Amino acid sequence: MAKIKRALISVSDKAGIVDFALGLHKLGVEILSTGGTAKALKEAKIPVIEVSDYTGFPEMLDGRVKTLHPKIHAGLLALRDNPEHMRTIKEHQIGLIDMVVVNLYPFEKTIQKPGVSIEEVIENIDIGGPSMLRSAAKNHLSVAVVCNPARYTEILEELNENNGGLSQKTMRELGIEVFRATSHYDNVIYGYLKERVLEGKEKTDEAFGRRLDLSFIKIQDLRYGENPHQKAAFYRDAKDARGLAQMKQLWGKELSYNNILDINSAVNLVKEFELPAAVFIKHNNPCGVSEDKSLAKAYRQAWACDKLSAFGGIVAVNREIDLALAKLISRSGFLECIICPRFSLEALSILKDKKNVRLLELARLTDTHNGLDFKKVSGGLLLQDEDGLTLDETKLRVVTKRKPGAKEMESLIFAWKAAKHVKSNAIILARGRKTVGIGAGQMSRVDSVYIATKKAGELTAGSNLASDAFFPKEDAIQLAAKFQIQAIIQPGGSIADEQIIKTADKHDIAMVFTGIRHFRH
Repeated sequence: MAKIKRALISVSDKAGIVDFALGLHKLGVEILSTGGTAKALKEAKIPVIEVSDYTGFPEMLDGRVKTLHPKIHAGLLALRDNPEHMRTIKEHQIGLIDMVVVNLYPFEKTIQKPGVSIEEVIENIDIGGPSMLRSAAKNHLSVAVVCNPARYTEILEELNENNGGLSQKTMRELGIEVFRATSHYDNVIYGYLKERVLEGKEKTDEAFGRRLDLSFIKIQDLRYGENPHQKAAFYRDAKDARGLAQMKQLWGKELSYNNILDINSAVNLVKEFELPAAVFIKHNNPCGVSEDKSLAKAYRQAWACDKLSAFGGIVAVNREIDLALAKLISRSGFLECIICPRFSLEALSILKDKKNVRLLELARLTDTHNGLDFKKVSGGLLLQDEDGLTLDETKLRVVTKRKPGAKEMESLIFAWKAAKHVKSNAIILARGRKTVGIGAGQMSRVDSVYIATKKAGELTAGSNLASDAFFPKEDAIQLAAKFQIQAIIQPGGSIADEQIIKTADKHDIAMVFTGIRHFRH
C-alpha cells in the first residue's frame, strides 16, 4: 500500500480539480502546484506551495519552464527501496513526491479551432506535463500518477478507505494509463505537424511508410458482432470525427456491427447523388437505388426495385424526412434502420410506431471525404486510398456505332454511380434514374448479368446496364442482347474489347467506356 504524503498538481483541464485537491488536503497531503492551477486552489482556500518556491527557481521563458527541475524529477524517480537513491535524495535535500496529478495542454482542441495560427498550435505542445507523467509512471509502484479527471472520485474513495494509501493494483493501472495517454498525445502532434507544417512535402513518400500508427476512441459498445456470439464496439478516428462518428441515434435498440456496416454503405452511396435520392441496403449491397426531383418518388422507385431483399434492410435518403415521406415509409415492410440528415417532429412521431426500427440522423450526410480504407487480415492490415474517384463525363468514350441518346446517357451515368457501391462482380440495370435489377458478388460476370435480369423481369427490356469492371468475354453482351438491354457502360480494357464491341454493334447496343474500374471485395 503506497502512502500519499505529497502531491504535485498541474492541470490544463481544471474540471473537478478543486474538489479533488480539497479531498487530498483533508487527508493531510501537502500540495505543490503551478501557475493557474495554484491560483485556482488558493482561491478555494486550499493550502498550496508554489513549485517555484519549492525548487528555488522561478517559472521562466513565458511559462515554458516550470517543473523541469531535479527537485521535481528526482522526487518522482527515486526508488524508495534503493539505499543509494535515498542517500542522494537526502544529500541534495530533495523531498519525495508521492502523487502527480497532470492533464496536458489542449492540443487537440487547439488544432480544431478555425483559423488557428501555427504559433498557437506550437505553444499548446506540452513539455513539462508529459515529462512529469512519464517520470511518475516509470516509478508507478511508488508514485501515483493521475492523468484522467474521470478517476478523481474513485481515487479519493480508495484513499479515504485506506487512510491515505493506494493499492499496488491501482498504482499499476494509473501508471499504464499514462503511457496510453501520452502516446496518443504525441501521435496527434505528429499527425498534425506532418500534414500541416510539412505542407505535403513528404506526403507522397510517407503515405504508406514503414510504420503505421493508428488511434481510435470508442463511441459505443454494439449489440453484437456479425453474429450474436461475437462482441463488438464502434470506434471513431481520434484525428477525424467526421462521417458516422457524427451520427445520432434518435430511436430504437442499440446498433449491431452489421447495422453500422450497412449504414456506412448506404451513406456512401446516397452521397453520390445531388438530387433527392433513396438507397436500400441489404447485407452490404444495394437492393434499390433511385434519384428524382421528388424524394417520395425516389423512395417508391428504390423500394420497388427489389421489395423482397429490401425487407429488413437499411434505407438512407439525402434530404429531410417529412410527414408525407414518413407515412410512405410506415407502409413499407420491416426496416432495420432509417438514416437521413434530419427528421421532422411529425415524421419522428409516426416512425417511432414502426416496430423495431432504429432512427438515425447524420446532419452532414452529403459530406465527401476521401481518406484511407483499412481491412484487417490474419497477422496484418491492408491499407489503400478510399475509392473517391468520380466520373469525368467529358472523358467518356462511345466505342460502338450507335451512340446513346441523352436520356440513355443520363441513365448510364446514374447506373455507373450505383455500380461503384455493389460488391464485385457488379451489374446494375437502370431505367431512367432508378435501378430495376442488381446482380452482386458473383464469381462470374455473366452470372451477375443473369441475376440482374431475373430481378428486373419485364423491366429488363429497354434498360441500361452498368458493369463495375470490363467484360472478359462476349457472353454477357449476348445475354444482354437476348433480354433487349439497349446500352452498356463499362471500364473497357479487356483483351476481348474488340470482339465485345463487335457483338454490341451486331445487336445495336450502344456502349460507353469510362476507363475507370470500381471493384469492391
